[in-house]
Amino acid sequence: MQLWPLLVLLLLLLLLLPLLAVLGQPRSQDAKLTWLASLRHRVVWWALGWAAAWQQWRLEQSTRHVDQSQQQALRWCLRGAQRPHCPLPGSPDINTFRNCLPLTKAYPEVLAPGSTARVTLTSPWPSPLPWPGHALGQASPSGARDPEALLLEALRCPRLRALEAGSAVELLDVFLGLEADGEELVEAIATGNPGGPLPRRAAELQEALEQGPRGLALRLWPKLQVVVTLDSGGQTEAVAALGALWCQGLSFFSPAYAASGGVVGLNLWPEQPRGLYLLPPGAPFTELLPVKEGPQEEATSTLLLAEAQKDTEYELVLTDHISLTRCRLGDVVQVVGAYNQCPVVRFVRRLGQTLNVRGEDLGEEVFSEALGRAVRQWLGAKMLDHVCVESSILNSSEGSAPHYEVFVELRGLRNLSEENRDKLDHCLQETSPCYKSLRFRGSVGPARVHLVGHGAFRALRATLIASPCYPFPPDMPRVLRHRHLAQFLQRRVVS
Repeated sequence: MQLWPLLVLLLLLLLLLPLLAVLGQPRSQDAKLTWLASLRHRVVWWALGWAAAWQQWRLEQSTRHVDQSQQQALRWCLRGAQRPHCPLPGSPDINTFRNCLPLTKAYPEVLAPGSTARVTLTSPWPSPLPWPGHALGQASPSGARDPEALLLEALRCPRLRALEAGSAVELLDVFLGLEADGEELVEAIATGNPGGPLPRRAAELQEALEQGPRGLALRLWPKLQVVVTLDSGGQTEAVAALGALWCQGLSFFSPAYAASGGVVGLNLWPEQPRGLYLLPPGAPFTELLPVKEGPQEEATSTLLLAEAQKDTEYELVLTDHISLTRCRLGDVVQVVGAYNQCPVVRFVRRLGQTLNVRGEDLGEEVFSEALGRAVRQWLGAKMLDHVCVESSILNSSEGSAPHYEVFVELRGLRNLSEENRDKLDHCLQETSPCYKSLRFRGSVGPARVHLVGHGAFRALRATLIASPCYPFPPDMPRVLRHRHLAQFLQRRVVS
């Protein structure tokens, strides 16, 4: 069963509303428009409420019979596959499917989700359905293609209760841009470009900006309650920075976790701590590859969702229903519980963000933990962003042992002393026994820390987004593999 018939019926009803208004009892033009807007709003809310209840019922049914649901998802993938790319005749069982479609390292194409009220061009809600946001009175224009226009529209509305952005990293860039271009934005609102002039609101914004970044969101929008962003790789640092500064005092909610290949985890518990997601049994077809110590073997058998074991780590495997490509995403999850028969997981790390200069295989989560410990020892410092580069990328290990080059952007600290730089290497040794052993033997040199100027990572992301191969959702890399990107940050080092 699909929602499209409902949407078509809803659109037809919305198109008939002007006719109903004309045929109604005589009234003034303003009264007709007000009545029409009120009726449209009620119809849309009724339709959305019905759709939400139906989706909740369908999710309950699919998670209670997860084996059957996954078999149906596989059959749906096979029916939708383009025959030239589909080597599977008929309706094979799961073993035939696995044998005929070997795992690959490629990533499937992914469609961007639909738009909603937001301050970024992308939406945090993982839905391709064209919800009639304008009829719901959303602050952000649904058809906007200019990030500045979205931000201006949000700034004009002091009564916002939810601030939405495609990802935490994108929202971080919005606030950094607001700091950099605040005067121009305030002037645009005061003069009414776009919209009518709002001098009183412009004065409120100017006063809020003059008080600095800490708690800025609540000063701009006093009724704000929640920040909504789509979760994906590399967002943890941005969430921490937003919570410590601009969005201090606000709750964060992520409706889903999205990896390359589509949405793979749904958050059904907004009241719970951030980071727990249900792996649903529907499309995209999801398998779990057990993560073992050492190199991963291609021959390792995958598991279905119902076979997942609690406290075990798995790499996600998705199947693209267009070309039937089975893709190892590199996203590693840990099963922490179950919802009916489906696993509830937290995302642990991305295998593609591992550091390895001497076979140490230092994971993304291990390095982030060590860096977080070090920054907490830098008096007054708040970390906004970081990336790591293996010294071979920059040819910086000539005459010395291979090491990590670490670039950080901070608030509250303008210079890094040698003592502060050394703390990262000490924290890495405390966090990783393998790294400590390599440092003791002299096989790996001490990590070198570089402080970059304000806006360096914002400019880096702009460069990444301009690349045609940049993924969606926009994963934030924590390890740079390309020399030109590392040199991009190297040119912006201030300490």
